[in-house]
Amino acid sequence: METTLKKRNGTLLIVVMLTLTLSSMSILLFNFVLPLIREEFQLTSSQVSWVTTSYTLIYGIGTAIYGKLADRYQLKYLLTFGLVIFSLASLLGFFSTSYWLLLVARCMQAIGAASIPAAATLIPIRYYPVEERGKAMATVFTGLSLGSVLGPITSALVVSVLDWRWLFVIPMLLVFTLPIYLKLLGDEQVVKTRIDWLGGALLALGVAQILLAATIHIMWLIGGAVALILFIARIRHAKDPFVQPKLFQNREYRFYLILAFIVTGIGYSLIFTIPLFLAEVHTLQASIIGLVMVPAAAVTALLNRQGGKLADKKGPTVLFFTATSLMCLCFLLLSTFIGASVWMIAGVLIFGYLGQSFMAIVMSRGISLTLPAKHSGIGMGLLMMQNFIVGSIAIGIYSRVIDLETSRSWNPLSPHLSGSVFSNLYLTLAILCVTVFMVYYFRLRSIPKKSLHEFEG
Repeated sequence: METTLKKRNGTLLIVVMLTLTLSSMSILLFNFVLPLIREEFQLTSSQVSWVTTSYTLIYGIGTAIYGKLADRYQLKYLLTFGLVIFSLASLLGFFSTSYWLLLVARCMQAIGAASIPAAATLIPIRYYPVEERGKAMATVFTGLSLGSVLGPITSALVVSVLDWRWLFVIPMLLVFTLPIYLKLLGDEQVVKTRIDWLGGALLALGVAQILLAATIHIMWLIGGAVALILFIARIRHAKDPFVQPKLFQNREYRFYLILAFIVTGIGYSLIFTIPLFLAEVHTLQASIIGLVMVPAAAVTALLNRQGGKLADKKGPTVLFFTATSLMCLCFLLLSTFIGASVWMIAGVLIFGYLGQSFMAIVMSRGISLTLPAKHSGIGMGLLMMQNFIVGSIAIGIYSRVIDLETSRSWNPLSPHLSGSVFSNLYLTLAILCVTVFMVYYFRLRSIPKKSLHEFEG
């Protein structure tokens, strides 16, 4: 009986990983065909950018809403709704003949796809004991690593032989996972409470305007601040608030959330700046850039489970220090050898991607252990939503830093004159990794020994 259960859960994890791979690919697929869409529909750059901006907005907000719904409804029902909407939206996009129809399809895709990361983070929590949770999360997060690299490569391959609309066919494959989820996901214990839709709407409005401030114009921040103030007032006085205020009074949850904000921002540098650095410093084409990033994604996919096992056996602290060390090493090497061989850069990226993936395991596992079962959905949903906010803010910051072109390198060990702005950025990120390492270390020292085991999970 136990063997059968483990086999079933193992199959479930593989399916979740594949689902997350295709889901994360769908975020990136259209980034590389925006010029084609702009040309076909005769759009301005600001108009065509909404193909990705609208998706990111809805997807980021949706993860928190689905997380809240997961406290109220069973995961298999949420996934059924999400995957059906995702597939229908992809079908609509495939047959789109106008810009507005394309935009509607992308918005609908985001509504459906947002159910996937919410479910993917909750399945290891609800279906695996604490001592196996790290390994389970590592398997799931492998999908993110694969999707982030396969997305650009797949996009380049498809549009080289087919029309860009064929990119909508790839997410349609997710509908075939639905029977597996319905079979493997059991009947979970959920809390039958009312959902504060007004509170959820205020949160969504606030987050949307913060994302718009990060991507379009800073003035959106004013509306975002007002909406979030109203949201805080709402959850303090509502009978059944969208987010329980007690959640933010949880010191460990708050600490992990702040830490996740910082390390996620650092991690986004690999996603955003590496392609730019390879294009500007090494003058590589987009298809070659994708190939340079493949080894890092492949090694991460192979070693991710080992990181999860390490967290389960030794505790997340060991994995956290491993992750920060790998990321710091990656940034130091990039800063020093900014103009070195492309394939040397490909090898260096392995440290960064692996460290980033290990860090995601630590943050998700750590946060999951600070949450009571009845708040696990919204607690993890807020983490996922925060990741999207951080991503938009980080990309905005990195864009402005890269625009500050300089010929002076801060790294005395770097023999390369070209790419100084990237060298300086990576050196700064390496120092920031050391700072995060020290903050976590001193946080551990400040915790009484009797509470240390609880903090480490």
